[in-house]
Amino acid sequence: MNSYRKELWFDIPTRREFRNITPEISDCLRESEIKEGLLLVNAMHITASVFINDDETGLHNDFERWLEDLAPHEPLSLYQHNLTGEDNGDAHIKRTLMGREVIVAVTKGELDFGPWEQIFYGEFDGRRRKRILVKIIGE
Repeated sequence: MNSYRKELWFDIPTRREFRNITPEISDCLRESEIKEGLLLVNAMHITASVFINDDETGLHNDFERWLEDLAPHEPLSLYQHNLTGEDNGDAHIKRTLMGREVIVAVTKGELDFGPWEQIFYGEFDGRRRKRILVKIIGE
């Protein structure tokens, strides 16, 4: 069995963004030369997410609205976490809702996706450098 590990870094200039990272993950898979196995992608920060869904603008707008309805950024006093001097209590909740990681099967050297599936990085407290981990195991 072979193993591949790489960290990808992101500088998101805004507080929130959904970014399709499927091309970067596909590049990692090619670099790994693994043809059959499993690929893990996980956010290494507690205010960011990795998830799989459709790359459709309306859906992403729906996610943004839904997350803001469930965990609005303001008022900051809504979150006890913000009493520590932070202003990102909502970002921690949004990350929990959208998920920490994804696992994708690798078949014949390709991401074994269903129709329309893509991998996304979800940022909920941007404006600073953050990373994700890509780990691939297989043959």
